[in-house]
Order: sequence, then structure tokens, then C-alpha cells
Amino acid sequence: MKLTLRWFGTGYDSVTLEQIRQIPGVKGVITTLYDVPAGDEWPLERIQALKEEVESYGLKILGIESVNVHDAIKAGLPERDRYIENYIKTLERLAACDIRLVCYNFMPVFDWVRSDLAKPREDGTTVLSYEQSVIDRIEPTRIFSRMDSGSNGFILPGWEPERLADIRKLFELYSDVDDQKLFEHMVYFLKAVMPTCEKYDIMMAVHPDDPAWPVFGLPRIVTNLENLNKLFDAVGSPCNGVTLCTGSLGSNPENNIPEIIRSLKGRIFFAHVRNLKHQGPRSFDEAAHLSEDGSLDMFEIMKAFYDIGFDGPFRPDHGRAIWGEKAMPGYGLFDRALGATYLNGLWEAISKMDRLSRASFPGNR
Repeated sequence: MKLTLRWFGTGYDSVTLEQIRQIPGVKGVITTLYDVPAGDEWPLERIQALKEEVESYGLKILGIESVNVHDAIKAGLPERDRYIENYIKTLERLAACDIRLVCYNFMPVFDWVRSDLAKPREDGTTVLSYEQSVIDRIEPTRIFSRMDSGSNGFILPGWEPERLADIRKLFELYSDVDDQKLFEHMVYFLKAVMPTCEKYDIMMAVHPDDPAWPVFGLPRIVTNLENLNKLFDAVGSPCNGVTLCTGSLGSNPENNIPEIIRSLKGRIFFAHVRNLKHQGPRSFDEAAHLSEDGSLDMFEIMKAFYDIGFDGPFRPDHGRAIWGEKAMPGYGLFDRALGATYLNGLWEAISKMDRLSRASFPGNR
């Protein structure tokens, strides 16, 4: 696997490329043009400049997260074809810069939702948290102000002010869009972009819904293995795959993450590996990456990736706020660096155990 860190770009991220390059084992970053609105074409010169900046620190851009999908596409509006054309032009320009992995999501209105961006823990750290009873008491069109107030002054990914300036209008946009319609709109989008992806060998990796159930009555269609297989059956292109996010899928304890990983061999193009602690039905706190700190068995998760021969980019995700660091919630340097080192250690141990096993028992595997 290729260990990476998400980086939001100079001026948007408290973490620098100089710091990222010093994390052992990190080969590159997953990044984006944070200030380009959803639906707009990405200028070639901006992509080239971003690539040159990253490479000047001895790193590589190993994927884009995200090229956001415009709501007109998700809602199936008549103008969606214009935005799809813009998306295709962006894909072509990324390919021209030898960037061939795109992580995206197809969630209406909100890319992710939490009820608390800084829930205190007994160890003095704070974490992202979701509690359904709290969400149920929030007026949906006022959720932006709640998220913004806990952002530490950073623009949160998926919560860009210009996109959410009129949340009420966005909710109206999806008033008659149910799971089936949203799925049909997603298939329409993917079938439109797949010829370009196949031409330039671009891997489109959908990010699962976060959390893995409907929020504020909005449909959610990328929540489990069954739904992912349905998507791959509908759009069978080898460029149609998934960003396997252990935390998003793991928010629902019914999702067996190692089993899902093994079932999706060949369809996982990118991985977000993080832990969380289930606190009750539709209630969880994010956690340190260490298995015993949460509800997910990170050893078994990493072993599943190893067993399917996964060799794509992966990254630690959503770290705790520790040691007084002030950063974008979930995206500070310190705990993600600890997570990267922990995951790297698991990978090294699993791979060496396998080599020793095969050396001792040549008939294995």
C-alpha cells in the first residue's frame, strides 16, 4: 500500500507539506483545489501548480479528494449535462498531469454530519462525535451554523459556505428525490464519465455515506456491501470503484468491515482507515487508530487489505485533537501522524508474518 495524508493546500490547511514529508513511510498526499466550486472546470494551470508545489517537497499527488459533484447532477436537473461536461474536462486535465485517482461522494446537501466537532474525552483529547438524539433536535437548515461554530476557523470539507449559503433551497431541490431516484442519477453520471475514465485510466472511487444511514430525511445509497455491489452491477466499468472508508461504513455496526474488504477485491481503489467507538444505536465517537481505543479491529482490517493484495493509496483519517493543537477538526497533524505510524507498523508486521509463514510452510497461500 502507499501511505498518504490528506492535505487541503497552502492557505487552507494548518499542516504543511514540510511536516507531512517527515512522517515515516508517507509517500504522497491526497489533495484538491479547495476553492473551486462544485460544477466548475478545474483550470489546467492550477492543477499543474498544485502538482509542482507537492513535488517540490519530495512527495506526489496520489489522488484527488474531492472533485465535488454538483447538486444538479445528484438531483437529476435538466442542466446536469452541462455540469457533467465540466466534470469530464476536469478529469481530462487531471490525466494530463498524470493524476488518475478521484475520490468523490454522492450524498445530497451534506457530505458528512456530526453532532459535535470537539467532544471531550477522559484523556483530555477531543473527537468528532455523532449522536442521533442530538441531531433529531436540530432544525436541518440550521445545522451549518452549528458546524461552522466548531470549525476552529477553518472551512470544513463538504461544508463550503458558498455551496451551503441557502440550505433551505438545497433541501427543496431534493424534496422528491428518494433512494431509487438518487441511485438512477448516480448511474447516469457514472455512465457519462466512464468513457473518459477508461480512455485515461482514471479510477473513480466513491466514498461511502457518512454516517451510513439517512440524515434529516435525505436519501443515502452508499451504505453497505449490498448497495456497493448494486452500483458495480449497474456500472461494470473497471474504472468504477470505491474509497473503502472504515469509519463511514463502520458507523453501522452491522457492517463487517474485513468481510466487505475481501468481498470487494478489485473494486477498492483508495482506503481511509480510522477507528470509532459505538456508544449506542446511531451514536458513535471517533477514536484513536489503536484497536483497543475503539470498536473496530484495525489488525483484522489491515490484514484484509493485505489478503486481497491491495496496493493503492491509503491514509489515516479523522484524528483526535491532542497536545493543544488547533487545527481543522479531525485533520490535525499530531494524531494523524500517530495513526499513520501505527497503520504502517501493522502492515509491516502482517507482511512479515506472511513471509515467515510461507517460508516455514511452502504450501501456504
